[in-house]
Amino acid sequence: MKESFWAVLIVGLGIISIFLVYYFQTVTNTSEHNYELLKETTEAAMFDALDLPAYRNDQTIRIDQEKFVASFYRRFAEDATLAHTYQIDIYDVHEEPPKVSINLSTFDMSAWFSIRSQQTRIALMNRIDAILETKYVSQ
Repeated sequence: MKESFWAVLIVGLGIISIFLVYYFQTVTNTSEHNYELLKETTEAAMFDALDLPAYRNDQTIRIDQEKFVASFYRRFAEDATLAHTYQIDIYDVHEEPPKVSINLSTFDMSAWFSIRSQQTRIALMNRIDAILETKYVSQ
């Protein structure tokens, strides 16, 4: 009888450890996916928003704020995972020199739980501050 309790304990610990490994792997993959998506989307949106007439006239590198925001949301929506709820906060957009600051919060739909009858949601947060860099070519 004593050996059967040990077997039940080992099987139970094995199931709990598999659950914990799965949970932490999901959190890590979600965070990594969000960071790469945020980085690539920001860079592409900044290149989309370049103000080419200003560059042709007086060689200044600037971005258009409205074009950047529209391009960022469009590109992000194309590649975002449908299993998560996202909150995007664009804090700072400087047109000249081109600089943006973005905060991305991801809420997992399955990460709701209650503590003392109060619902709690777990959020993964990624923040990026990007500056558009180009090679200066003198003429």
